[in-house]
Amino acid sequence: MTMRRMTMACCSALTLALGATACGGGPVSAGGGDKALSGQTLNVAGVWSGAEQKNFQKVLDAFTEKTGAKTQFTSTGDNVSTVVGSKIEGGNAPDVVMVPQVGVLQQFARQKWLKPLSETAKKSVDADFAPVWKNYGSVDGTLYGLYFKAAHKSTVWYSPKAFEQAGVKPPKSYEEMLRSAQTVSDSGLPAFAVAGEDGWTLTDWFENIYLSQAGPEKYDQLAQHQLKWTDPTVVKALTTLGALFSDEKLIAGGQKGALGTDFPGSVEKVFGPKPGAGMVYEGDFVAGVAKDQFGKKIGEDAAFFPFPAVAGGKAPVVSGGDAAVVLKDGKNQKAATAFLEYLATPEAAAVWAEAGGFLSPNKKLDLASYGDDTVRETAKSLIDAGDSVRFDMSDQAPAAFGGTKGVGEWKILQDFLRDPSNPAATAAALEGAAAKAYKS
Repeated sequence: MTMRRMTMACCSALTLALGATACGGGPVSAGGGDKALSGQTLNVAGVWSGAEQKNFQKVLDAFTEKTGAKTQFTSTGDNVSTVVGSKIEGGNAPDVVMVPQVGVLQQFARQKWLKPLSETAKKSVDADFAPVWKNYGSVDGTLYGLYFKAAHKSTVWYSPKAFEQAGVKPPKSYEEMLRSAQTVSDSGLPAFAVAGEDGWTLTDWFENIYLSQAGPEKYDQLAQHQLKWTDPTVVKALTTLGALFSDEKLIAGGQKGALGTDFPGSVEKVFGPKPGAGMVYEGDFVAGVAKDQFGKKIGEDAAFFPFPAVAGGKAPVVSGGDAAVVLKDGKNQKAATAFLEYLATPEAAAVWAEAGGFLSPNKKLDLASYGDDTVRETAKSLIDAGDSVRFDMSDQAPAAFGGTKGVGEWKILQDFLRDPSNPAATAAALEGAAAKAYKS
């Protein structure tokens, strides 16, 4: 990381700890000499586990190397708001939380749990990130969240071998995708592995279809609950999705099999040792699982095509992301502030980019940091989309509606997968749950 030369008056131990420019001299590595945060332990909480946690640990280790601060990571599972809330109440708040949902970030801010970003971090966001990421990290005009890890959730991953055997090519439209899926199924391999056990994957299916069919303006209105879920555009999108979910030939194991398949299991069905499907829809992070767990070479054994445009609409670009926030009740404020300033740099992003299974919204990150051409293509698509990116809709909702296992949108869409025969009734159930969650 290279920062602007600073005068003696504004130099600080914290700035030096982040590898800033020495007062009146050249760059100083924070790894050399006294480390300003030695003796402090930074506690970080986030949803990651498995390969993602292992790769994030490399970022934490790099921060330790720069600053001397030790780190501890706690995996919260999907219910990050519940876990963090209980830790705060118990007087054991983490210093930093990697928040995966805009709605949860807003909830934390309005409960007065968060500290705003430092001026240094804010300058990095203004200079190096598209404005959309600042908007999603802000609550009532104050910037609290730094988006470190992004997801490109408009990618459909497939087995080139399965496509070759079926004689199909990556489709250009949603309708063509369903025709190709039918051909793949006719060749003897179910077309799609659907991770119905994880309700969040079903929200992603809906959001891509809705964004393409209804357009970004309606998408934004529905995301803020300015449009009711009983709106005809919602029923139309559910009808489109229901046509796929109701065709048991297209889904590995049918509806029952899908409801018993979690996200890693859906990737395994396509890229594992015993293929059970030709395609799996989910974000760019599918590549990390296919590569790390099943040894697939991305671009050869595993490839993707953009989620195709639906019924003449535009191809959607839905994103997600994990925002770093500092908790007021954390015991190591200095280390927490320094960590977010570090995460705002392309240097920090490069650590995980080189490890794989990661996209950064930081425009200054050199695309060469990514490990293969397929990931570089995905990263470039995300950066090039700029402000046209739409953040995952369920992640913008209150956690009770869009981000909690077994309730709200996750549960209702699982019920819809089980029986997709009545889209209007599903829309009514979604509106009932949304109205209750947004009021609270």
